[in-house]
Amino acid sequence: MVEFEWDEDKRLSNLEKHKRDFLDARQLFDGRPLFTTINLDHDEVRMISTGIQSYRHLTVIWTVREAKIRIISFRRARDAEERNYRQLHG
Repeated sequence: MVEFEWDEDKRLSNLEKHKRDFLDARQLFDGRPLFTTINLDHDEVRMISTGIQSYRHLTVIWTVREAKIRIISFRRARDAEERNYRQLHG
């Protein structure tokens, strides 16, 4: 079973800013198709994964720390992220 973690202050900030809860982001990892790219612009490798949840394209930014998925951000997918997802998964 996959374990998740996040910074609680960041979760609350994300909830206020994007109206998306990290608790819900975990559902994107339940085997649904994702379009994932890698961002190397930080001191750690970050993945940007877009999927569909409740008929909406959503994006989660995450990394792996100590064998856990650490959620960094969760928001509505940007137009380019949604297009990339549609090109791959229809």
